[in-house]
Amino acid sequence: MQPQRYARTVSVVVLALLVWIAPSGARLLAARFYIPSTISTAAQRVLREFTGERFGTNFPASQSLAAWKRVQAIAEEGASAKVREAIRDFRESVFSETLAGVSVLDIRPNGWVRSRKLIVYVHGGAYVAYSARSTIDEASALSYASKERVISVNYTLAPEARWNTIQRQVLSVMLALRARGYHLRDIAMMGDSAGGGLVVSTVLNLRDRGLRMPAAVVLLSPWVDLTDRGDTMHTLARADPLLDYRSLSIAARAYAGSLPLDDPRVSPLYANFSKGFAPTLIQESTKTIFLSGSVRLYRALDAAGAHPVIDMYEGLWHDFQFVTWLPESRIAYAKMAQFIHEYQR
Repeated sequence: MQPQRYARTVSVVVLALLVWIAPSGARLLAARFYIPSTISTAAQRVLREFTGERFGTNFPASQSLAAWKRVQAIAEEGASAKVREAIRDFRESVFSETLAGVSVLDIRPNGWVRSRKLIVYVHGGAYVAYSARSTIDEASALSYASKERVISVNYTLAPEARWNTIQRQVLSVMLALRARGYHLRDIAMMGDSAGGGLVVSTVLNLRDRGLRMPAAVVLLSPWVDLTDRGDTMHTLARADPLLDYRSLSIAARAYAGSLPLDDPRVSPLYANFSKGFAPTLIQESTKTIFLSGSVRLYRALDAAGAHPVIDMYEGLWHDFQFVTWLPESRIAYAKMAQFIHEYQR
């Protein structure tokens, strides 16, 4: 992004979060978490804009679809300004399409040269929020860094759809691309937060069907354990400026339905990785309650001989890469692109 847009963009990003996380009429609180001097000045500035409210504080206590639709609409509206900025600043071509009955966005970088290589992106939002459009900034940043076409999956949100329907939609997109002549060895997958959990589940589903796995997998602070068992779910509970498990547990139940939250079908951290897994890059930061989940996933993949890579970032919040213009984010996207290109052959 252009430097002269920096100040306005800070407000746009934080406003998009606050519209979603702040309950109607709530008084925004001063942040009570540590802001380290060991991160970029830009990242420190963003952290100062956080209010102390956490993501999902207005999640409905019931599973009322109408109530969920209202808060989902608020999230989409709150993201509209940053969507416009992303489309303008990355100067990419964006097309709407349907693959196997699932809507997707087809994002192509400026000057894109037709290729059989592409990346499938699965967005986050605790399985209950956002869309391919409202997360277009991350998909666009990935397309820009990699110079590759990105297919962003617009899966149906919970609780309108449960885990099995959502996973089937992502899998259907992969199979539709395969039917169009794309080889899985040429396709990488990237997912952030809940989208990271969906990517892990999709790779396992492909593997267990006897199909090839993607060339590479990139996971940004993936939500792979819907329980609160991990160490940092407790030790970093006050340090995390964005996530709170009380709200996340409501979203987890909306996604999992009647399944126990530690069932490997909804918490892929508990799945069997011994049959193999795709080369995986996990990006994580030290200020998020999901840190333990990422470390435990790394250990599980390493024990299975999958040779994962974990790329750690100091003092940043969960899924910091959604602020695409941070110095740390630019480094992160360059590393994603390098990792993907290494395995797409």
